[in-house]
Amino acid sequence: MTIRVAVVDDQALVRRGFAMVLNHQEDIDIVAEAGTGLEAIEATRQHHPDVVLMDIRMPEMDGLTATAAILEQADWPLKVVILTTFDPDEYIYRALQAGASGFILKDIPPENLAPAVRTVADGGALLDPTITRRLIGRFAQTLATDTATSKRLDTLTGREREVLTQLAKGSSNAEISDTLYIGAATVKSHVSNVLTKLGLRDRAQAVVFAYESGLTTPGQHDIGH
Repeated sequence: MTIRVAVVDDQALVRRGFAMVLNHQEDIDIVAEAGTGLEAIEATRQHHPDVVLMDIRMPEMDGLTATAAILEQADWPLKVVILTTFDPDEYIYRALQAGASGFILKDIPPENLAPAVRTVADGGALLDPTITRRLIGRFAQTLATDTATSKRLDTLTGREREVLTQLAKGSSNAEISDTLYIGAATVKSHVSNVLTKLGLRDRAQAVVFAYESGLTTPGQHDIGH
């Protein structure tokens, strides 16, 4: 199956560089490029990509607003990935809250870009361990635990809470399986149940939820081990 991708960045060189790298992949097709948030919304509506690579700081409409609008309007399984520089940015955190499936560095090695796109298209999350650790530490600790959010934890079983805690560490299904001594199929089932019960889009939102609900706190886990 071909993965349809839209690249959104107000810097033409960055945008075209990403498109050029991905267009060399047989299973990836660049269906649209955009330089503003407004253009991104229109391009997404017209071309129905599977994955949108979204810059945050753009003229007319920023990527955060565009991400929220795109995900709200999409009636197909669309994934948005934030393009960012190294330093954690409050906008990235808010984009994850809005439903983005993760973020990648703009200086990502070219050979790592296509695998990243495949990962998120397949339902995975792109949460670079180094940035995630700094991002959570910088912004999540300033948030008071929301009571309503915390109460949603009551819908989870004890095992599902354990799985969510592991997700907050950035653990893969295989790592969760090893840590909790349960089979891979069981892990997959628990992850699916966690996302469904909490009304979360994917693993990236699960990480944000784990911190905002108070299930785990910054510094409690070394994300990415």
